[in-house]
Amino acid sequence: MDGAGGSERMNTTYGFDVQVMEEKFAAKRQWAKFRERELFDVFREPLTEEERLLLKFLYAYMPLHDLADYDGAFFLRHVRHALEVREQMPWGRSVPEELFVHFVLPYRVNNENIDESRMVIHHELAPRVQGLSMSEAVLETNYWCHERATYTGNDARTVSPLTLMRTALGRCGEQSTLAVTALRSIGIPARQVYTPRWAHCDSNHAWVEAWADGAWHFIGACEPEPVLDEGWFRSPSTRAMLVNTRVAADYDGPEEICSDHPWYAEINMLDHYAPVKEISVYVVDEDGRPAINAEVNFQLYNFAEFSTIVTKKADAKGRVTLMTGLGDLLVHARGEQGWGFRHIRVSEAGEFELTIHSQPDYGQVLELDMVPPPVSGGEERVVSEEMRRRHEERMKEGTAIRSAYEATFCSEAYAAKLAGELALPLERLLPVLQQSKGNGEELALFLQEIKPEHRLLGLRLLESLRVKDLTDTFRESLHDHLNGALPFVDRVPDSELFDAYVLCPRVHFEMIAPYRAFFQQSFTEEEKSRYAASPQLLAEHIGSLIQVASDVDRYSGMATPVGAFRLKVADRLSRHIAFVAAARSLGIPARLEPLNGTPQFWQAGSWQDAVLDPAGLRQEAAEAGAAELAAKGKVCFVQPPNQPAADASSDVATYHYNFTLARLEEGRYRTLSIPFGETDVYNKPYEVLSGDYRLTTGTRLGDGSVRVRLSFFSVAPGEEVKAPLIFREEEIEAPVWGKVSDRVWTDFAGSGSVAAEHTGIVLVWLESEREPSKHVLRELRELSDRLEDWGGPIKLFSEAAPASQDMDGLPDQATLRVEEDGARGLLEEVKATVPDLQGREWPVVLVLDVSRQVRYMSEGYKLGIGADIVKTLKALG
Repeated sequence: MDGAGGSERMNTTYGFDVQVMEEKFAAKRQWAKFRERELFDVFREPLTEEERLLLKFLYAYMPLHDLADYDGAFFLRHVRHALEVREQMPWGRSVPEELFVHFVLPYRVNNENIDESRMVIHHELAPRVQGLSMSEAVLETNYWCHERATYTGNDARTVSPLTLMRTALGRCGEQSTLAVTALRSIGIPARQVYTPRWAHCDSNHAWVEAWADGAWHFIGACEPEPVLDEGWFRSPSTRAMLVNTRVAADYDGPEEICSDHPWYAEINMLDHYAPVKEISVYVVDEDGRPAINAEVNFQLYNFAEFSTIVTKKADAKGRVTLMTGLGDLLVHARGEQGWGFRHIRVSEAGEFELTIHSQPDYGQVLELDMVPPPVSGGEERVVSEEMRRRHEERMKEGTAIRSAYEATFCSEAYAAKLAGELALPLERLLPVLQQSKGNGEELALFLQEIKPEHRLLGLRLLESLRVKDLTDTFRESLHDHLNGALPFVDRVPDSELFDAYVLCPRVHFEMIAPYRAFFQQSFTEEEKSRYAASPQLLAEHIGSLIQVASDVDRYSGMATPVGAFRLKVADRLSRHIAFVAAARSLGIPARLEPLNGTPQFWQAGSWQDAVLDPAGLRQEAAEAGAAELAAKGKVCFVQPPNQPAADASSDVATYHYNFTLARLEEGRYRTLSIPFGETDVYNKPYEVLSGDYRLTTGTRLGDGSVRVRLSFFSVAPGEEVKAPLIFREEEIEAPVWGKVSDRVWTDFAGSGSVAAEHTGIVLVWLESEREPSKHVLRELRELSDRLEDWGGPIKLFSEAAPASQDMDGLPDQATLRVEEDGARGLLEEVKATVPDLQGREWPVVLVLDVSRQVRYMSEGYKLGIGADIVKTLKALG
């Protein structure tokens, strides 16, 4: 194998230290020693000096799961394509080489499964940008992305750009992955930018920065604007506490390195978007000595938990610094001396001290008020009428192109025909095909290729998958999982147990790939029989075979089961997934326990924890506090006697909406995985690991601040603990913002409308192609029962009809008025009598009382508008 193959010139030009890169390349090669031929034989091919160096760079910093699941030929093709594009595109050689290496060359954007997206997109996009400047090419690329996909909320797995193009729907993380991939495919440096969590509302957002003509600019992925540095998120981003991106390198650029990980760097670009302040936190032990190397987590309240937005290590003075926004943070630290946390208000100080203890005592209850950064105004970009007109035409053209493609998805008539041919129930086949979007033909071919006697089981296999799986699981995988499960249909007679925990290939959020034939061929018949009789032996075999490498990959659980088995190195979650997959391949029902993620197998009528650490390491694992070996108790959420019963207008206890439960593990809290949005939580015992717990409840106020209540308790083995869900009260204010004219009221209410005179009206102005408006529609759907009980009119206004999936399930009384220019005209009339209404950022949401007064007003992006509407209506009586 060659040495560095580089020079000091290469070192300086590309902006990385070749010696450090070589050391990390060697470390990755050692980890991948069981895949030496598949990964490293490409270095025996004739390579240029540059190809060799860049290929090594990719290997040195790629995650372990990519070493597990892809071959060297893929990475070499990628390097050569990136170099070819640099020569082909007119701006290719104008891109500084350090930007090329860090923001064009990388094949991965985030945690998507990787494929040939770059090559496919380049072939389609490159001709469209010929003759354009770099800035124009960035804008044109985003119009292309808009033609391919629009926003929808979905699960945490990030699909590849090709899958997003196939489905035409994705969340912001997937849209930005597509846009970054598209820009890189034509040689433009690009990076996915995140606010990891919003401070003023729940959730987060991802967008894109592209380098053009000497500077970085931002765009909203798949949401074009006529100019750069514009997007609906511009205003909310001024209230962010962190805006960052991840670079798979020892990056030394001009931005703040907010998290310097050995295998990647996270850089902070918040000062591009929001007012900032550099703060220092000094972590000390109980005796006041610096807690050197303590892990310091900066956390925000979001989705009813304290979520870490960045982690840093304390220096020799116990100090960490961070450039952040002017809001509140919870700082949680842990080290050899113990752990602890502190609420800090960045707007009031620049230095803070945090003491960690071996056994901190916060009492039984702690109340905090978390305040986000204030709203910060910014200059609105000036766009000429001609640019605006052309932009709106392009948006309509893009929507029409995407809609025409979506019209090719499997129709009800096609599903009925296929159901008749295959003798399958239409009411079960139709939703599967409809949810598969552009992958419907692939699923249809799979069902057609199955023997008639197995087709119903094939349909059960498809029904066992998550909706997103139906869009990117292909016949090779489906046939492997069906054929691999067939021998065990009669062995596991409980169909629900069989379908969910034997037939279903999905374990966590890994990419579904074939694995049953592989595992069935990896064991002798004697081993299969022994493992079926004692699944714990299989767990120990997998545990001894696969080495756990912690804190290497940014995301855990990404390796496919076969990849982890072959590489024999993986993160702990990927090893757990490999065990579950191997067990299911042998007909053993297996899963990850829903609350704690512990691998389990079904035996003797109950779920048993699988201990993957070999027998000789069990004591060591126990001493390290491994959750797998902990005893169990129960937590039962109860309603306090002084808290009124929930009714149609009050907040319901909802997991990850207003409360969560977290277990203390090795000095930090891990939130339990109770299903997101679960409301049936009272008086239902949840089996949990014994230990110390923190119950978080929060009441989000209209200005984005949160009234938080933390309660602390312990669960002993075999004990059931009653945990009251207590929410701090909110004083609902409904100020009068103005009063609409009689003419406007009549227009909104409708002639002779009795309901509006007794209830008031909810008014919503929408941009159908923008994520913020889609969020509002989703929240109205989720709250349809409460809004229908209220009964008043809900008037929606839009310049273009929203997608049918966004409108389905809205409250019965909601009506939509689509007027190309009239929607803005109506809003202008309201602005004339409501002085504080700007109307520039949509959606605009108003609640009018029976006296025609505006009592609630929201403009632009915000999650929780639906809940605000319900609270306001309740306050108005």
